[in-house]
Amino acid sequence: MFKHLTTAAQIRFITILLLVLSRGASYASIIDTAANHAADTGKVATRIINRDFNNIYVQNLKPSFFGQELFQPVKTKLVGDINAHFVLFNTTKSRFFFDVSARIKVRLLAQYGEPVKSPSYMPSGNLYYRLNSDAYKPQFLQLSYTHHSNGIRGSTLLPDGSFNRDSGKFSTDFYSLNYTIGKRVDKTNTIDNHYSTIGIELHRGLFGNDAALGLPGHYGFVRVNGGYIYNIAKKYQDDIDPNKSSFKNWQRIQFDFTYIADKYDGYNAFNLKKRLNVSLKYYYQFPFMQNVSFIVGGGYRGQDDYNIYFEDSYAYVQFGIASGLNFLFHKN
Repeated sequence: MFKHLTTAAQIRFITILLLVLSRGASYASIIDTAANHAADTGKVATRIINRDFNNIYVQNLKPSFFGQELFQPVKTKLVGDINAHFVLFNTTKSRFFFDVSARIKVRLLAQYGEPVKSPSYMPSGNLYYRLNSDAYKPQFLQLSYTHHSNGIRGSTLLPDGSFNRDSGKFSTDFYSLNYTIGKRVDKTNTIDNHYSTIGIELHRGLFGNDAALGLPGHYGFVRVNGGYIYNIAKKYQDDIDPNKSSFKNWQRIQFDFTYIADKYDGYNAFNLKKRLNVSLKYYYQFPFMQNVSFIVGGGYRGQDDYNIYFEDSYAYVQFGIASGLNFLFHKN
């Protein structure tokens, strides 16, 4: 049929065909460009969420403490809870965050020579994973593996069956899984963050592994852990440029608890004096402090967390200074 058309008609037909084809290609190009733009936008949004959650994980890292504790059965002059954090994996390309903590607890005893007997060595690896995509109502998991020992090789038990508190070996390894939900509230002059955590702690001693001789049946191998953090960041004017301002840490209230859930030493489930550890701390950070805050607090230890002294139960008061990565962040 095409060969019977006049030359003018053939030219018009070819022109119309080329026009249709060119418009079709143009439409396809528009569709491809829109799809790529949507993909890029989605990738950027995901990376922003990951970045926000990485900052949230840092806020929840345990700080270091240096000061004094009163009313302990073994009197002290100074107490330290050192938490050195090494963040090995922190990228906006992933919802995972991995931190290694080198924690050491020390007590300078109020005795002749001021000895530091059997510090607690508690290194751990901590993997965080975000569960949702709302940085104002975050939810995430923390999976940790921790080793706890006092670095001593002496016999854990004395000939009479009691624990060798002077030179006895203490060692236990455990896994913990925590679930945290949070809430952020932005105000004119403050940013308030709330974090509530609940979790379980299981020691390998339950299965006959990695626990010093004598600990099974006398030390808590199954624990329920929880806590609450209320952190306030305050708006401060820039010291150099009065037209600029930023939000910095100001005050924090932190509550923590541990309940020993397994059987030990014949204590029943409601014997909170031997099963419950609780603490309440208040932090205050002056504007000239970049990574340090003053702290005052207190609590009760049903089972002392200081290695082989675990048989002690007592109330205490503490005061001093705190420092850590969670006191470094500035919110713009």
